[in-house]
Amino acid sequence: MGGSWLQFLAGGLTAGAIYALVALGFSIVYHASHAINFAQGEFVMLGGMGAVSLVALGLPLVAAVPLAVGGAAMAGVLVQRLALERAQSGGGADVVTVIIITIGVALFLRGLAQVVWDKRIHALPAFSGSEPIAIGGPGGATILPQSLWVLGGAALAVLALGGFFSRTLYGKAMRATAINPLAARLAGISTRGVMRASFGLAAALGALGGVLTAPITFTSYDTGVMLGLKGFAAAVLGGLGSFTGAVAGGLLLGLLEGLGAGFVSSAYKDAIAFVVILGVLFFRPGGLFGARGSERV
Repeated sequence: MGGSWLQFLAGGLTAGAIYALVALGFSIVYHASHAINFAQGEFVMLGGMGAVSLVALGLPLVAAVPLAVGGAAMAGVLVQRLALERAQSGGGADVVTVIIITIGVALFLRGLAQVVWDKRIHALPAFSGSEPIAIGGPGGATILPQSLWVLGGAALAVLALGGFFSRTLYGKAMRATAINPLAARLAGISTRGVMRASFGLAAALGALGGVLTAPITFTSYDTGVMLGLKGFAAAVLGGLGSFTGAVAGGLLLGLLEGLGAGFVSSAYKDAIAFVVILGVLFFRPGGLFGARGSERV
């Protein structure tokens, strides 16, 4: 039983780290625009599929990974610039309209991925071998080396994000824009530039999650659908707009999935995320780290 607990715990933490990265992308966009970017899952797919294609062209992983993440970040900036910025210019689009646009962008990116790539499942080579590592001694659990890359990469991304928002001038400008866009404009901050940077940063985080998990779960044109929904569930669980909540919500959701699949049934694994969304909306709409009240928009 002890080994089972460790195995489910390790698997849950690995999945939770990916959910946390996706949830952080949701929170960054919501923090900046008070809108939900439902194309976030497609950036996870772009990161994984982009890395697979670059490796197939002969590039080493050390070059393919940052290029894939950077390409997804550029795609996020273009989505904001070409689709959302034009709709929002002059105050012509409210929050609901922006959300609908992001759903349309998600469908477009998914269809484009089918044309550029295909409908098959693709694998990315493991970063440092595939020999399982034993943990917990005899009768314990095993963990893949790639899972350590997932946990370490997510931890470094969270630390870097915290340093960016607290110590850099542009990070502080993004926080100021989120708090009061009008005051930020009066202070000389380019709110349009901040919005583009927010979408680019959110897309990069999602793509990083897609690259890190591709050697374990593989990737395809529609891999971002479920990861996007679970990342959204994690963001709701932690509290939309809360970076701490996004990380905590992602890890908690991953643990709930891992333990639920292990001790209840793996058939209900994907349903746990939707049960979490419903439970949070019913009992604590602000999430674990969000405000207790609700705001009408």
